[in-house]
Amino acid sequence: MTTPESTAPQAPARSSWLRDHSELGVSVLLFAIGVLVLTDALTMDVDIAQRGPVGPKTVPIVVGIGLLLVAVALAVDVLRGGRGEAEGGEDVDLSEPSDWRTVLLLAGVFLGFAVLIGPVGFPVSGALLFWGSAFALGSRAYHRDPLIAAGLSLFTYFVFDNLLGVPLPGGPLMGVL
Repeated sequence: MTTPESTAPQAPARSSWLRDHSELGVSVLLFAIGVLVLTDALTMDVDIAQRGPVGPKTVPIVVGIGLLLVAVALAVDVLRGGRGEAEGGEDVDLSEPSDWRTVLLLAGVFLGFAVLIGPVGFPVSGALLFWGSAFALGSRAYHRDPLIAAGLSLFTYFVFDNLLGVPLPGGPLMGVL
């Protein structure tokens, strides 16, 4: 005697196999990045006068080869039955859905920073980046957060531009700072 459950259509086996081996996506991504890094490193123009025992191609080639090796090792491990351990964070409730509002707010803040850094400079766009990130992550100290963001941005600008020699765009404040 057959029951209605035994005649019910089964989910495709392919979908289940892909779900069980989802770590292969990370392996493919690492492999693609490794190929990109190696291609870029091997097509790099190097002036002969700048070459020493270790040229500018060495580190990218080593990183690219390392990425390829890790990608292949991960793929082999997954295909042999290895599985990533589920996150067991003490403050993470894995049954809750993702907080897309926070993710989208942070993405908007970073996009705004990228757009504004040229016209208004790092000190202003950096302050907006720090304040916007704090707001997106839940801080609601409206009187304190902008001051901390401005101070952090000015400190970062000063350290990078003056102490480390990494030029950052100053924008309209170029003559003041």
